[in-house]
Amino acid sequence: MAGVQCSEVSGDPIRRLFTQWRADPGATYQSWFLWEERLKNFRSIRRGISAVVSEIEAGTFGNVYRGSSLETVVGSIAEQRQIFKGADHAFLWKPKLRIPDIYENRENQLSFGRFLQSCMCSTSETQVINAIQTLDREAIKGLGPAAANLLYFLHPTLMPPFNTAIVRGYNALCGANVKLGRWDEYLAMRRGVLALNEKYRDVFSNDLGAVAGVLFDIGSGRYSAPPGEAALAKWEADLAHVREEAHQASKVMRAAQEGDRTHAEIQGWLRDLGRALGYDVWVASNDRNRPYNGGRLADGCCECLPSAMENTPAVDAIRLIDVLWIEAVAGRVAAAFEVEHTTSIYSGIVRMLDLALGLPEQPAHALFLVAPDAREGDVRTQLSRPAFSRVTDLNVRFIAYSELESNREAIARFGHGMKAIEAIARRL
Repeated sequence: MAGVQCSEVSGDPIRRLFTQWRADPGATYQSWFLWEERLKNFRSIRRGISAVVSEIEAGTFGNVYRGSSLETVVGSIAEQRQIFKGADHAFLWKPKLRIPDIYENRENQLSFGRFLQSCMCSTSETQVINAIQTLDREAIKGLGPAAANLLYFLHPTLMPPFNTAIVRGYNALCGANVKLGRWDEYLAMRRGVLALNEKYRDVFSNDLGAVAGVLFDIGSGRYSAPPGEAALAKWEADLAHVREEAHQASKVMRAAQEGDRTHAEIQGWLRDLGRALGYDVWVASNDRNRPYNGGRLADGCCECLPSAMENTPAVDAIRLIDVLWIEAVAGRVAAAFEVEHTTSIYSGIVRMLDLALGLPEQPAHALFLVAPDAREGDVRTQLSRPAFSRVTDLNVRFIAYSELESNREAIARFGHGMKAIEAIARRL
C-alpha cells in the first residue's frame, strides 16, 4: 500500500528504535499491547457501541453525555492504560461551543448512529472508509477523528487509534504534517501507518495498536525519532490522494441521492394517482420509509399484501415491486409499476414475471415499466431477449416520465379505472 515512507540512515535506526521499544517494560508494547485485559475490552466495547446504536435508533439515547451509554463506552476506552488517556474529552458536551453536536441535534445524532452501525456491520476496508466519508460530509460540529478510537475497537487491523500524542509521534517519525480534527488528515495518516506497519511487520502486528503504541511513545517524549530527511512531499501526496478519493465518493453519493430522489418522486406520483383512482396502493417494502412530500412514501398505503399474494412462493419478489394498485374488494392487483430510473431493467422485468406467473388463478394484470423517455430503447432491447419471450404474452407496456408528468393531474381528476393510464402507455 502506498504511504509515507519513513527515512532511514545506515543500519536502519528506525528498526533499532522499534526493537528497543518492544523490550522496554515501561513502553506501551509491554505495558498495554500485551496486557491481558486489552483483548477482553474489545468484546465489551463492541457490545457497548451496539447499545449506543440501539438507543439512538429507539430515541432513548437522551441529550446529555453524562450517564449515557456513550459515556460508558468511551470511559472504558479511556481506561485502556495511558495510550487512551483523555479519549473521552472529545465526546464531553461543551455547552458554550455546542459541541459535539450529537446531543441536542436529533438529525446529527441519527447520523452518528448510522455511522457506528455501518462500521459495526462492515467487513472490508472500503466499507469502513465509505462510512467515514459519509459522516464527514455531514459536517457535524465537533465530531471528528476522535471517533476513530471507537473504530479501532471494531476493526483493529484496519483503523489505527488517533490522539494528539500519536499524531505528534507520526509527524516526528515520518516527516508528515498531520493536523488534528479532520477526517481526511486521519485517513492520510492511516495510509502511512499501514505502510509503516507493513514494512516492519516482524516488529509489530496485524493489530495496528502496536504501531500506534510506538508512535504514542515518541509523541509523548519517551523516545526521540531518529534523525532523517523529512518526507513532507510524500505526506502531501497521500493527503491529496485521500481528498481526491473523498471527492469522487461524494460525486457518486450525490448522483445516487439524486437518482433515489427521482425514483421516489415517480413512485409518489404513482401512489397518489392510484389512490385518486380509488385503488389501494402498495409501495415496495424496501422503499416504504423513503421521505416524500413531507412524509413517508408509504403513508396512506397498504401495510400488507392481500392474502393470495402473501401465500405465493413469489411473495418476496412481489413485495419489492415499486408500486401496486390493488382492487380493495377483490384483493387482486389491477396494475403493477416498476420504475427504472437508473437501475437495471432486467430486475424489474423479472419481478413482473414473478407477479404474473406466480398468481395464475387471477386474471392478467396490467404491467408497466416506467422510465425516462431516453430509456425506452433500453427497455425494448431487454424485452427482445429470448429469456423474456413470455413478456410479450403478458402485454407489458412502457410509460415515459414525460407522459406521466404531463397527464397525471388530469387522470387523477377525470380518470376512471385503468383506461386513462393505459392511454398514455406504449406497447412494447
